[in-house]
Amino acid sequence: MSEDKAVEILKNAILLEKRGKAFYSQVAQHTSGKAVKQFFEMMADEEVKHINILSDQFKAYQDKKRFDPGDFNDDHSIGIASNVLTEDLKAEIAAADYEAAAISAAMSMEERAIKIYSARAEEAEDSNEKALYEWLARWETQHLKFLSDIDRELKEQIWNDNSFWPF
Repeated sequence: MSEDKAVEILKNAILLEKRGKAFYSQVAQHTSGKAVKQFFEMMADEEVKHINILSDQFKAYQDKKRFDPGDFNDDHSIGIASNVLTEDLKAEIAAADYEAAAISAAMSMEERAIKIYSARAEEAEDSNEKALYEWLARWETQHLKFLSDIDRELKEQIWNDNSFWPF
């Protein structure tokens, strides 16, 4: 792999994560519900972790022309999963509200990140780079699962509220 390609991918990955952080932070600032605010703040914090990891790898690559090994088997999101889809969160998000639209937009962002990271993991020749992008793809997949669960709950709430169920 050319140095320019590795640097370009790292820069784009950092930019992608910074945009995600900005988006999640903005939603957290503009929401009125405490549980929704905490959820989006948590998502912004997750993006900061990604930015830091990618920035460290960028520095390592710039200095040594290789990726540093990392603890990419660690699943940081296990403890988060049980806290995400709370009854408070579901009660605070209404399907027609800003937060529900933000969930949909966030799902698209996470899907894009998964696609980029998965593709890079497949192309990577450096085993540390491959491990990094596989790990990020798994992490973003977990984010997408949280968001998808919330989105599904919102749809079911709308269907129930509007008697869309066929029975």
